[in-house]
Amino acid sequence: MNSESVLHAEVPRRTGVAVVLPGRVDPFGLELRPTTWERPAPGHVRVRMESTGVSFAEQQMRRGKYYNQPPFPFVPGYDVVGIVDAVGEGVGEDVLGKRVAAVTKIGAWAHYVEVQADDLMPVSAIADPGAVATLIVNGITAWQMLHDKAGVAAGGTIFVLGANGGVGSTLLQLARATGIRAIGAATTRHHDLVRHLGGEPVDARDPNLSQRVRALAPDGVDAVFDHVGGPGIRDSWSLLRRGGSLVAYGSASTKNLPGNSQLPILQLFGRLALWNGLPTGRSASFYNYWAGRTRQPESFREQKAEAFAHVMALVESGELEPQIAARFPLAEISEAMSLAESRTVAGKVVVHA
Repeated sequence: MNSESVLHAEVPRRTGVAVVLPGRVDPFGLELRPTTWERPAPGHVRVRMESTGVSFAEQQMRRGKYYNQPPFPFVPGYDVVGIVDAVGEGVGEDVLGKRVAAVTKIGAWAHYVEVQADDLMPVSAIADPGAVATLIVNGITAWQMLHDKAGVAAGGTIFVLGANGGVGSTLLQLARATGIRAIGAATTRHHDLVRHLGGEPVDARDPNLSQRVRALAPDGVDAVFDHVGGPGIRDSWSLLRRGGSLVAYGSASTKNLPGNSQLPILQLFGRLALWNGLPTGRSASFYNYWAGRTRQPESFREQKAEAFAHVMALVESGELEPQIAARFPLAEISEAMSLAESRTVAGKVVVHA
């Protein structure tokens, strides 16, 4: 028996708690269940969760409204920061004990998480896991939307809806670091934060919001980043200058609507495709974090890791400040979810083991 076989044969079981979403329940319907984790599958690692977060995806999943979510019951948790605790066959032991980050889509709300080894991204041993958790999927999303999807250059102007949120607050800071002017929509209680992060605030609840933005950018903006969707997406499209780009990445306005959970997103896809085909000199697209994973998995992983590395470099240089709304232990996941859904916070609610 070789050393690798001995290593895998001696992988200990781990016990702890996982949060289960049993069905369409309110935040206090989440269940804490004792769980045992065995040896990871081949090509996988077991990560001891240090920090994870509450994202908009989980808020939609709780309602059964997230596009292509798994059937109930399941363990939510879109991303994770933690220490590699065990490796499966085919994975070198050099990753044991290393701090890593990964986007899991589900499964991270647990004391231990099994992750495909190829999806791991390195994290500094001295980093604050909670701070990193605010910038895994949020940071990658913001970086790729700004630089890859919209391709806004220094000197340009962008408009960010939800500028106090996890993705929005990151977009403001990435824009500042690139020399891009950012106008950010947020409720008035968050306007000081928007200014602190380099943006020019406008009141998200102003019925004349579009006119306010036009007053600040009479020639139109180079890009709009819209997670709201619904009828208001027309206003986002109208704010673009010629050559500008609308990047939609959600449909928050429809999360509580009854009926088919996929219909609002499909309608949004159709509208964006229609606009994109018009001879207006503007473009419209939807940012899907998972696009390309199946068709080009290696390229997909390389691009995500590269974006994450750029974001972490900006954190280390002090140009990007992680926005932690609050920290909760895993045992208080219902309270964490309730706060995240309250629409009162700035940044991301994080959860620790």
